[in-house]
Amino acid sequence: MPARTHTRPHPATTGGVDVRLRWWVLALPALAFAALLALILNPSDANAAAGDPAMTQLLQRAQELLTR
Repeated sequence: MPARTHTRPHPATTGGVDVRLRWWVLALPALAFAALLALILNPSDANAAAGDPAMTQLLQRAQELLTR
C-alpha cells in the first residue's frame, strides 16, 4: 500500500524575503574594472610600474598591440 502525500492548500512562499540589489553592488565592480583597465592602458600613471622597467616595457608593448 503506497504512502499518502500531503499537499499544501496554497503554494509555498519564501518567507517574505525580498532580495534586491543595491546600486553599489553593481557600481563598485564596474568602477574597479574601469580603474584597472585605465592602469593597463596607461601604465605610466601606475606608481608600481615606475620601479620595474621590465614590467613597464611589457605593459607598453601590450598597449601598443591593443591600439593597433
